[in-house]
Amino acid sequence: MIGFGEVVRYKASSIIDAAQWWAELSGNVVTESDLDHAPAGVGLLAFGSFAFDPSNTAAPSSLIVPEVVVGRRQGRAWLTRIGFELEAQLALPAAEPPIAPHNVTFADGALSGPEWEAVVAEAVGRINQGLLEKVVLARDLLAFAENDIDPRWLATFLAGRYGRCWTYAVDGLIGATPEMLVRREAGLATSRVLAGTIRRSGDRIGDLALAASLAQSSKDLEEHEYAVSSVARALAPYCSGMNVPDAPYVLELPNVLHLATDVTAVADPGASSLALAAALHPSAAVCGTPTDVARATIAELEQLDRERYAGPVGWIDASGDGEWGIALRCGQIPETDPRQIRLFAGCGIVAGSDPEAELAESNAKLVPMRDALGS
Repeated sequence: MIGFGEVVRYKASSIIDAAQWWAELSGNVVTESDLDHAPAGVGLLAFGSFAFDPSNTAAPSSLIVPEVVVGRRQGRAWLTRIGFELEAQLALPAAEPPIAPHNVTFADGALSGPEWEAVVAEAVGRINQGLLEKVVLARDLLAFAENDIDPRWLATFLAGRYGRCWTYAVDGLIGATPEMLVRREAGLATSRVLAGTIRRSGDRIGDLALAASLAQSSKDLEEHEYAVSSVARALAPYCSGMNVPDAPYVLELPNVLHLATDVTAVADPGASSLALAAALHPSAAVCGTPTDVARATIAELEQLDRERYAGPVGWIDASGDGEWGIALRCGQIPETDPRQIRLFAGCGIVAGSDPEAELAESNAKLVPMRDALGS
């Protein structure tokens, strides 16, 4: 789905705040449709992205209602027009081709590689002291181009290369996430949980061996169990009939292998996709366990502003259905400098984590965006 124009933008103080605003707005909109049995996403729609830390007022959490939405799903296409007064004629923007970034260079973000390894070592020490069980630490990388960075170029590359991920471009935040925080459709809520990662070897036989070792790694299985448990606990008050598989599967992506679990449940009628996202965020997959201690540890050790990295990004329709991925494998273009983009990657740290290996994992997670930039 692609949105053009902007009817209204709501700057939200929290995900719950946005959910309440959307419920009020969508309850006062008159809809006319030529479609029978319209799929989720048809009609009134908002795209949104949210700061990882809701107390961060500098990061613009918002819902954006576009003037026009063009969508395609399972061979069926549609067009939605939204506005206070709709004109008889519809003019879509001219289809200028996306432009590649020119001569991209990179620089360290808040911390260099060795400095970030030291932060990981400090976190491992705290975990071994029993202060917490898991914490997710992120790092950033700055990229500079000689021309304005075109979000469409990045999104097109990511969608073509990472077909098993969800590609998004919302308000300068662009990425392809393998992790669906929550999808709600036709009363069913689903959440894909990822935790436990290994970089691919580039050789099929080697990758099979890596997949087997990942599936048996006590360190990665421990990290994954924390993430799955946090999702199941958060969804329980809003859902029934929950199904949590006993063991994860290995999700194969072009650059890495992940341990993955798909949690499914029947959503309560009044629980919109945004309400479910609010209950789930932040999960142990992007924060840690216990949540409060992990968040405090992140704030103390990470030394960077995540902004909207690792926050929910996605869409919601008038019925409350929608998809909210976790903003991973992404970059953020600042409004003040369209020739710059800030890339993010994070790793789950547990008692068995090795700082050097975690740095290598973070580098692997930066590959999708680096490749999209032409590196």
